[in-house]
Amino acid sequence: MDELGKHLTAITEWLHLKKHLTSLKRSPWKNKRPTNNEAYVPTLIEHIANILTHGVLVLPVSWLSWHMVVSAEGVTQLWSSLIYGAVLIGLFTVSTVFHTVACVSHSSLAHDILHRSDRAMIYLFIAGSYTPWLSLKHLTGVSNELRWAVWLLAILGIIYQQTFHEKYKWLETTFYVIIALSPSIAILEMPDTSGLTELQLGGVVYMIGVVFFKSDGIIPLAHAIWHLHVVVGALVHYYAVCSHLMVPGKCSFLE
Repeated sequence: MDELGKHLTAITEWLHLKKHLTSLKRSPWKNKRPTNNEAYVPTLIEHIANILTHGVLVLPVSWLSWHMVVSAEGVTQLWSSLIYGAVLIGLFTVSTVFHTVACVSHSSLAHDILHRSDRAMIYLFIAGSYTPWLSLKHLTGVSNELRWAVWLLAILGIIYQQTFHEKYKWLETTFYVIIALSPSIAILEMPDTSGLTELQLGGVVYMIGVVFFKSDGIIPLAHAIWHLHVVVGALVHYYAVCSHLMVPGKCSFLE
């Protein structure tokens, strides 16, 4: 029995050593890429980067959104700025809460609820970001229908995402891109093209960011880099809305 005990102890120590050596091989900047649609588990550094890259924006975008609302003139501007401000604050707040809970909590239920909320918020953010452009710009033809169609697409996207959460990741990302590009039909029909350069520039920043969104486990801090693209794209779009759709000179964050 003593000999068996020694062998078991040796095997246990070897397994601990192997586990330790394996952990040393992993980069603190990125974890192993998951397979078979498994969820990606960030390293501690990735968790912190994910929290900070959106967390630092919660208060600034709240102030910017309030600044836009109080600068609005007329009912249409007011409602457009309220919707846009709500999705802007919601995106950064929900993202920050989700990544914070994912970092400090082991509750699978809380993680699942917040992960679903984070993904759903992306659909709402896309629709809400287009609302000022589709409401405050003069539209003709089929573009008039996009005011409600973009929200219908967002709702359908949320229903799909909640039903097949994490099962078909590339398909879900494709839906994000399709919904984000659909309102570009209106851009082609807008008589007034002011601000569209900034709108398109912000869109390009988001599209480049999608590459990092799908690169967890391949590129170090990939998700945090995606967050930074969202930050830049959102600020570019905010500037465009303030400068070209609201009252000139009243709501720019550059004042």
